[in-house]
Amino acid sequence: MVVDDQRIVREGIVTLLGLLPGIEVVGSAGDGEEAVRVVAEQQPQVVLMDLRMPRCDGVEATRRIRTRYPATQVVVLTTYADDDSLFPALRAGARGYLTKDADSDEIARAIANVTAGQAGLSPAIQSRVLDALSAAGPGADGLAGTSGPPGTGGPAGTAGPATLPDGLTAREAEVLGLVAAGLSNAEIAGRLQVSMATVKTHINNLFAKTGVRDRAQAVGYAYRHGIT
Repeated sequence: MVVDDQRIVREGIVTLLGLLPGIEVVGSAGDGEEAVRVVAEQQPQVVLMDLRMPRCDGVEATRRIRTRYPATQVVVLTTYADDDSLFPALRAGARGYLTKDADSDEIARAIANVTAGQAGLSPAIQSRVLDALSAAGPGADGLAGTSGPPGTGGPAGTAGPATLPDGLTAREAEVLGLVAAGLSNAEIAGRLQVSMATVKTHINNLFAKTGVRDRAQAVGYAYRHGIT
């Protein structure tokens, strides 16, 4: 589903999505109020959400949709990438964030990622999230309270504390560092030359040990503990 208050932009995105394999557009809306209503009717898997709209903006619409219809994921698609736009959207429950200069491959990848339970962030947005986490310093989490995005654009590595926290093994810490660097499960499997099943096992184990719920929280945990 596509939500944008500019009709020509909305129709253009709908047309673009219609050309992508495996994607069906089930509805569109011109503001947040209409978006919530159409989501209730159509139950889309993913909503591409603009932020600055009349009546009800994208942040509030995202909050209502994620609260009432948790099976529907939200990917923000907006002109704005400033902190005052980005972080409220992530805190409201957006699982992805793209700017409108994204190409069709980026949009398709973000949709596929959030549908698979991951997150869809553009590289520039990943970098901004990392900057915020770094600026917050040890013990802080710039995404506190969000169910938002995973993945970061920083360099991968395996360096960490001499004694790993929460009983993490060296390999689990290595996988966590690669998650924090924005690699997908498939990319981690290729980097470590192990199977996808092994990567998933490591991720499930480290999630259980650290108490994080998703990859976004795993990124914050990795940076708080120096596992990057």
